[in-house]
Amino acid sequence: MTSIADIFVGLLLAVVILALVARRLSLPAPILFVFGGLALSLIPKLPEVRLDPQLVFEFFLPPLLFPAALFTSWRDFRANLRPITLLAVGLVLFTTGAVALLAHYFMGLPLAAGFVLGAIVSPPDAIAASAIADNLKIPRRIVTILEGESLVNDATALVAYRFAVLAVITGSFSLPHAGARFVIMSLGGIAIGLLIGWLAEQFHKRVDDAPIEVTVSLLTPFVAYLLAEKLELSGVLAVVIAGLYLGWRMPELLNFKTRLQGGPVWEMVEFLLNGFVFILIGLQLPEVIQALSAQAIPSYRLILYALTTSLTVILVRFLWVFPAIYLPHWILQSHSKSNPLPRWRHVMIIAWTGMRGVLSLAAALALPITRQDGTPFPGRDLILFLTFTVIIVTLVMQGLSLPPLIRWLGVKEDSSSAAEERKARLKANQEAFASLNDIDEKDPAKADALKRLRMEYEDHIRQVEGAASASAGTPLRRFSTEYERLSLAALLHERHTILHLRNEDVISDEVLRRIQRDIDLAEARLGHHQ
Repeated sequence: MTSIADIFVGLLLAVVILALVARRLSLPAPILFVFGGLALSLIPKLPEVRLDPQLVFEFFLPPLLFPAALFTSWRDFRANLRPITLLAVGLVLFTTGAVALLAHYFMGLPLAAGFVLGAIVSPPDAIAASAIADNLKIPRRIVTILEGESLVNDATALVAYRFAVLAVITGSFSLPHAGARFVIMSLGGIAIGLLIGWLAEQFHKRVDDAPIEVTVSLLTPFVAYLLAEKLELSGVLAVVIAGLYLGWRMPELLNFKTRLQGGPVWEMVEFLLNGFVFILIGLQLPEVIQALSAQAIPSYRLILYALTTSLTVILVRFLWVFPAIYLPHWILQSHSKSNPLPRWRHVMIIAWTGMRGVLSLAAALALPITRQDGTPFPGRDLILFLTFTVIIVTLVMQGLSLPPLIRWLGVKEDSSSAAEERKARLKANQEAFASLNDIDEKDPAKADALKRLRMEYEDHIRQVEGAASASAGTPLRRFSTEYERLSLAALLHERHTILHLRNEDVISDEVLRRIQRDIDLAEARLGHHQ
């Protein structure tokens, strides 16, 4: 008999092997994880691993959305709020409607069931978008829009999904009621996210213990999601808002020990859950095949339905993205002045990046078997099959073709982030150096430590300015207790300076974190010798 421990160990082993193969072949890991799951599902006598929808919604989704929001730059997110909202809300609803009409008039599904299918396949996957975009050298604004869209669109899709399922089960639907409920669920989810974020902030202010603080950071997304869902509000928005709020506040709240310990913990959580999620998608093949066996629809027609649905999902994104991005520039003069017109090549990448993932499959698996009157849920098995094929087609076709498409379009990573980082490092080092010049030490030992530290910072400044000395890159080392004290004081000035630059919107959170990590490491090295 196969135990849960056996399955868990097997999944861990599969994640490690497939991740190594993906790295060796330079392929996006999510795609190889899915293929690996498909291959494992075909092995005879292998224990069947069924994806529990509640496990996805309550265990996988919160800790995967939270770090994505936590490490999103609020400045960049806010600057691109218009395109993110148009994609995360407008495109999801537009796709839901288009797929619903296709399913009703082309496949014969009831219109309400068609809306269920549309809501299921409408949101691009946050995990797939982040995992694939992270490995591509594309402009930062594109990454911000794609990741911002994938953070918010799950909330829109899940709310639409709930109303569509309710309409199928009860046989009734009220658009005004659904619209009002959508607003309440969204605003309520945002309020819960802010509340949990604020409570977590208060805890971190009062507790200085790295293991406990890291544990609380792991608990935060679950508390936000479960509380919102208990109140019938949007758990996804609660997690995302809590992550964005804490992502802005954390650099000022946490000390270097907590940051240095918390970062690797979240990296491991993301890595393992990403692997589990995409392998589990592939392992659902037997259930999809079983659903197909119950269909009286000829095989050629099922293939036609699958290809048509996948093509519709892809084309609808193109039909929406280009007008949604360009029309505001043509209609609103104020918007055009404050935001440069995006290049069509950049818009093409956004339009093509629409991979579906585990949320869609979990929603399809969570469909009830019967309606309120005891009759079967119309088209349930067909919806499951079409969802599975849309995930495979978009993930594999779009995910694999994205790197060559970027090369063909000639899109390259912009230098804005590097320029911001250079400017911030220079300003931080100059302020730290200026603080040292204000110190006048008469004691020879202290004066020697001060002189050495001044030389270090002069060298750092020359490096950033592009005129590094022969000893460039030499790390700070312990010379004496006084040297360590002055070094820590200078690092404190660096830390305060980059926080000030971030708060003044001069640099993004991404740049802040890179510089802050260097300061954290320097502080850790000094603390190690004390």
